[in-house]
Amino acid sequence: MLSKKHYAKPRPFIFNCLLFFFAFALGMFSNPYLQSHRQLFQSFETSFKSSPAPEQNSLMHNMSEEELLWRASFNPLIGHLPSNRIPKVAFLFLTRGDLPLAPFWDEFFKGHDGMYSIYVHPDPAYNGSVPKNSVFFGRRIPSQSARWGQINMIEAERRLIANALLDPANERFVLLSESCIPLYNFTTIYTYLVNSNVSYVGSGYDTGPGGIGRYNPAMAPQITVEQWHKGTQWFEMNRTLAVVVVSDEKYLPLFQKFCLANWNPPCISDEHYIPTFLVASSWRSSTNRSVTYTDWSGGMPHPASFGKDHVTLELFEKIRYSANCTYNGVNTRVCFLFARKFLPDSLDPLMKLGAVLKIFEHTNGSIYHRDA
Repeated sequence: MLSKKHYAKPRPFIFNCLLFFFAFALGMFSNPYLQSHRQLFQSFETSFKSSPAPEQNSLMHNMSEEELLWRASFNPLIGHLPSNRIPKVAFLFLTRGDLPLAPFWDEFFKGHDGMYSIYVHPDPAYNGSVPKNSVFFGRRIPSQSARWGQINMIEAERRLIANALLDPANERFVLLSESCIPLYNFTTIYTYLVNSNVSYVGSGYDTGPGGIGRYNPAMAPQITVEQWHKGTQWFEMNRTLAVVVVSDEKYLPLFQKFCLANWNPPCISDEHYIPTFLVASSWRSSTNRSVTYTDWSGGMPHPASFGKDHVTLELFEKIRYSANCTYNGVNTRVCFLFARKFLPDSLDPLMKLGAVLKIFEHTNGSIYHRDA
């Protein structure tokens, strides 16, 4: 039998547990490695409790231009899409600053989440804000200066396309400005674009001084004068063409060297690059028309603008149905899906007329597809 001096009374179980946890906690808070993990856990906890990220951070990234274009140039080799995948239309807004017609677009997009993406490329000096309840909130991408007629305008367009290509669900890409509006409801435009078997790039061979008069023979033999085409910059293209455009390393350097706005005559690169690129690269699956209406009837260097006094039902009827074209091989009078240039003071009458023309409704778009 053990004597009392050799007998140790067992400690209570709860006491042992408390002693263990105390020692563990002391080691965790004193060990630098574990301390870093504790801070990491706290940062996760804080992120869940904090408010949404600021607008300018949502689509921002630190990729260089070279890395961005490289990532965007990836293209799946399997042609068919997964059965559960919903294709999206990417709306690319090339802007100088504010989006005065944003309320019109907000109503247009309402109820169609998951079927579209928005990307905004403003002037890098722009520091305005967008309401959190707007579809444009958080859609700003890293931007650089872009001026009309200069080569940086083409670079901005490619930057928009490249950022949109990072989302594999984007299948159609349409370039717009802050003065553009949709002419039909979302269902109509989405159906028209997603089901189209071609891209839409306005292009033509202009023999005048504003056409081949801007051609520089130093571009030959990669670009000949016969391949030098002109068109509107407001394109719409499918994903395959979008990847080809951002991957171009053959023709863009020629424009950067030999198509400059400060030459005499000035070479307006955004009117020539994509149309000429399509011809020089023998791209076939594109029409020679744009889906964005622009009024050049005034014969001025810049197109007509539409203010509050111009916004009428008659104007919309003229823009919607005054042209004839083909859609997937079928004659139609629905040739334009968007229009420009609408001034900021046109917003109020546009909101009223948009409701009358059912631009904000979710109806079947086929009711608008008039035959030629």
